[in-house]
Amino acid sequence: MKKIIFIISLIVCTMNQAAVIKDSLYIPKAQFNDKILFDDDCDACGCAAGNGSSGFESLLNPQFVGIKYFAQHYKAKENLFVKDLTQDQYFNTLQLWGKIPLTKKLSVYASLPFHFHEKKTQQGDIKINGIGDLNVLGIYQLFNSKNTFHQLNGGIGVKVPLGKFDEKGITGVNPSFQLGTGSWDYQMVLNYRYQKNKIAVLFNTDYTIKTENKKHYDFGNQWNYSATGFYQFYKNDNVVFSGKTGLQGEVYDANKQFKEVLPNTAGSALYGKLGFEAAYKKFSLGSEIMLPAYSNLAGGDIEAKSRFSIFFNLGI
Repeated sequence: MKKIIFIISLIVCTMNQAAVIKDSLYIPKAQFNDKILFDDDCDACGCAAGNGSSGFESLLNPQFVGIKYFAQHYKAKENLFVKDLTQDQYFNTLQLWGKIPLTKKLSVYASLPFHFHEKKTQQGDIKINGIGDLNVLGIYQLFNSKNTFHQLNGGIGVKVPLGKFDEKGITGVNPSFQLGTGSWDYQMVLNYRYQKNKIAVLFNTDYTIKTENKKHYDFGNQWNYSATGFYQFYKNDNVVFSGKTGLQGEVYDANKQFKEVLPNTAGSALYGKLGFEAAYKKFSLGSEIMLPAYSNLAGGDIEAKSRFSIFFNLGI
């Protein structure tokens, strides 16, 4: 039943993304920068506890190409014999993304990340970098009220395993210290938006079903959810500026190897977030900082510390 609820939530989230596509980027027609939520890169903590949300952030244009930088900081146990969380782990992602409408209600979203991760150990710093997994998502507008106050979008997608999966990496405290999951994973998204005058509220949820890779390792399924409020501080014919604040949560199922559940690999986290979005003609810029209100990752062996993101898009 739990998994069924997750899947339904994911489908809903995808729908929401579709709606956002229609009314985000073009400033003369949009009062708000709408954000599509669907965490692209991996997951949270690298690939299973390191990506953050589903990769759609608030966007000011209905169709765009752009670039996004996403940084995450975690504290982890150095090894099984150390009780304190002494190891700093940094997950950095530079991502190319875009959203292209195919019809009035149907759009395609895609993102390609490049990761450069680092963890500091007593034996020295360990770094990995390279291309991550490709995400492709179809987004459909399920509902749009006549007064445009309410909008619901949903979507489904696939993650193509282009990123390298290192079997040696799963032996550490954080098996998510990877460039990719090595598996074909499937995503569902649902998004609801209410917008009136200078205020907008977005509710997003997405669910990722992860499959077993060639090394017989299966990262746990992931559920993301968020609620974000927007307020438009300034707008004229060419410029829009708004602030945003909200909450974002993530839930991770346990990882499996050879179909066996692995201990201390499940977890959850809840973040508070604060940011802004601005646009000038067809150009849009946004940034966000997130701090944990609750963190219980990998059975307490990993603690979320902070996240930061910034993106720059061009409407097409």
